[in-house]
Amino acid sequence: MANVPLIDRTDATGAVKDNLDQIAAAFGTVPAMFRAVANSPAALASMWGSFGAFGGGTLGAALGEQIAVAVANRNSCDYCLAAHTALGKKAGLSREALAAAQDGDSDDPRTAALLAFALKLVNDRGQLAAADVQAVRDQGWNDEQIVETIGQVALNLFTNYVNIALDVPVDFPRIPLRRAS
Repeated sequence: MANVPLIDRTDATGAVKDNLDQIAAAFGTVPAMFRAVANSPAALASMWGSFGAFGGGTLGAALGEQIAVAVANRNSCDYCLAAHTALGKKAGLSREALAAAQDGDSDDPRTAALLAFALKLVNDRGQLAAADVQAVRDQGWNDEQIVETIGQVALNLFTNYVNIALDVPVDFPRIPLRRAS
């Protein structure tokens, strides 16, 4: 049972209803996370707007889902791991690629470098050295992609914290967490 009510879109009004209608159109339903966040119109607008903005970003859907899976696994967020694994499959990622992303890894060295950078952001709470940014540049990532990665990590921290703190029920197929070694 969630620690806040899950807002039903048929009961919502104004901007909350508009956002929940957009979410329903995108997903075919309104996932529980958005129903929990709908308790705050500002938080819902921020979250949904961020997903939309990054959907049009330079990293693309598959890489965005790999980042989300890595961050969710690191933060032990069952909800986000399940949701972003499902979304990653829709973006064309294999089960193996998604399992590797849970550990911040990839068969592609460029992707592996970006996932390692994302997890370093999480682990070190953003306290990175210039050499950490340069290491990602050295793998061919540009400044736009680096900043977008930081934004994606921040969005995923937001969703992880919402789902963990509010005990939002998982409404996607569950995926086992992988413990960091």
